[in-house]
Amino acid sequence: MSKTIGLLVMAYGTPYKESDIEPYYTDIRHGKKPTEAELEDLKERYKAIGGLSPLAGMTNRQAEAICDGLNQAYDDKEFKLYIGLKHIHPFIEDAVESMHEDGIEEAVTVVLAPHYSSFSVGSYNERAQKAAAPYDIKLTHVEHYYQQPKFIQYWTEKVNETLNEIPQEAHDDTVLVVSAHSLPKALIEDNNDPYPDELHATAELLQQHSDIKHVAEGWQSEGNTGTPWLGPDVQDLTRTLYDEHQYKHFIYTPVGFVCEHLEVLYDNDHECKAVCDDLGVKYHRPTMPDTDPLFIGAIVDEIKNVF
Repeated sequence: MSKTIGLLVMAYGTPYKESDIEPYYTDIRHGKKPTEAELEDLKERYKAIGGLSPLAGMTNRQAEAICDGLNQAYDDKEFKLYIGLKHIHPFIEDAVESMHEDGIEEAVTVVLAPHYSSFSVGSYNERAQKAAAPYDIKLTHVEHYYQQPKFIQYWTEKVNETLNEIPQEAHDDTVLVVSAHSLPKALIEDNNDPYPDELHATAELLQQHSDIKHVAEGWQSEGNTGTPWLGPDVQDLTRTLYDEHQYKHFIYTPVGFVCEHLEVLYDNDHECKAVCDDLGVKYHRPTMPDTDPLFIGAIVDEIKNVF
């Protein structure tokens, strides 16, 4: 008889409907309500991408695909899926409580973010660990999967597919912009956080494995805290790269994200494209991993490594 193991898939979360936007934003701001102007700005961003983010549905589909992949990979274990979100229901704590109610004694956790930071993946794991402690549920955490061969293969294929759409003679005038969500600089420096190094490693691997000649690293979706965040921002980077090298084609791979959602559909497809249009250069952005078998396989492989 196979043992039932909990699979806790954790993600940022997103509003399900317009009335969720204010409480969601308030949770992000640690209980401080946004001003009317801040709330309206966020609503306008959602409107610009067609209403609300597709993140909620995709998070569910990704989680289900990971669970299916694990159940195919193991004969002696049966994985039962739980989804826990950071800023909206079902919260991480809700998911752990559901595991306890179902009699789960052991679980593996994974965050839908490929690179480790104490601020992101680390904080999710801490919340899960704290919630699981009273129930004596043993958790095994996946900390990252950016280095998994299938993850790199996914992005390598996407870069090469995009290059194939660009005339061969323009490849030397093409640059790949590899990015992830920016974080406060002080947090990274104070914790000797590996996050920037892991993004750099991803960029290096893509340059090694794909046909791209020029690669640059940037950060995006910086929070409005009044303190310095990791840079350069991808919009500033785009202008700098153009000024210094006169690139004609910009390929954006926001590898720190795993699906189509606000930070990609707006921050890349709207804001970065606007910069490219202003400069008179071509904007390219390959499709995100979503439920691609290579991406799901990379997470399953990493779980098999740690569990």
